[in-house]
Amino acid sequence: MVREILIWPDPILKEKTRLVEAVDDELRLLVDDMFETMYHAEGVGLAANQIGVSLRLAVVDTSQSEEGGIGPMVLINPEILSMEGSIRFREGCLSIPGEAEEVIRAEKVRFRFRDLDWNLVEMEATGLSAVAIQHECDHLDGKVYVERISSLKRERIRKRMKRLKEARRAQASS
Repeated sequence: MVREILIWPDPILKEKTRLVEAVDDELRLLVDDMFETMYHAEGVGLAANQIGVSLRLAVVDTSQSEEGGIGPMVLINPEILSMEGSIRFREGCLSIPGEAEEVIRAEKVRFRFRDLDWNLVEMEATGLSAVAIQHECDHLDGKVYVERISSLKRERIRKRMKRLKEARRAQASS
């Protein structure tokens, strides 16, 4: 089922998420919904808190966007272990639709997570995949990419997102 994606600056997006304790049927259904929502919105990653669920859970799929991309992949309780280099990347976010800004991120990341079978997995990613992992881990820590840009640009985007939310509310009530 496609779920509604929260629009920044929703307060839920500012909260640090809770660790996932175990995989059950409810979590598997949530993961299915997250993939469906991400693909419907044409994104490469989605964190659970972007759909209002405060769990340390994300899905990523950069396989169609870059050669050697990763995914589809479920990241349960992900953590970044190390970062190398830097890359300037024009980054967008499903919670900030229609916007994109240049952000400096690590070019290579080593990260660890649990998969749906509760296996502990350690991997490396570069390029867009590394950016996506960092972006989703930021979400799970209650941060969005606009916190990495100038305050002037951030405030302009905040105003546009507030107008978008108001327009969506008005459309839903009519």
